[in-house]
Amino acid sequence: MTYLIVDFEATCSDTGQVAREEMEIIEIGAVALWGNGPDIRGEFQSFVRPVRNPMLTDFCKRLTKIPQRKVDSAEPFPIVLEKFSAWIESFDDSTFCSWGDYDKYQLQQDCLFHDAAYPFGPNHINIKMRFADNVGLKKACGLEQALRRVGLSFQGTPHRGIDDARNMASLAPYIFV
Repeated sequence: MTYLIVDFEATCSDTGQVAREEMEIIEIGAVALWGNGPDIRGEFQSFVRPVRNPMLTDFCKRLTKIPQRKVDSAEPFPIVLEKFSAWIESFDDSTFCSWGDYDKYQLQQDCLFHDAAYPFGPNHINIKMRFADNVGLKKACGLEQALRRVGLSFQGTPHRGIDDARNMASLAPYIFV
């Protein structure tokens, strides 16, 4: 079994200027984890040029640390999705995993908007809930709090797709048991 741990960063604002249904993926970060780890089979990272709100808000740039020039020079969603889909297909018996359900819904929303095929099957594992259940939490917590709970510290930059995915993968022994 290969677990594809995926994290998307998307356009956003703290003032409501980017409506939830108009948010767009601006970074895809993913780690392919064989079994319950620690064998990482591959990684995927790409920035994506948004079309609905091409100018990132100051809040979005502060939160993600993604500069405007990175999304300006990125390929549009359909092209990045084609590359991401090819990466996904390179793994047999894979399952889409993310920290919560947001990433699944964001990907479905972007695929619908761009009239693109959704690259995953029906299976999705909410590893945030699975982590909470496996370590006996009554309420799910954020990624950084989960890492601290098991004695790990966040590596890289929070709210960056690839760094978030790598940190989720480091929790595999507490998720895929």
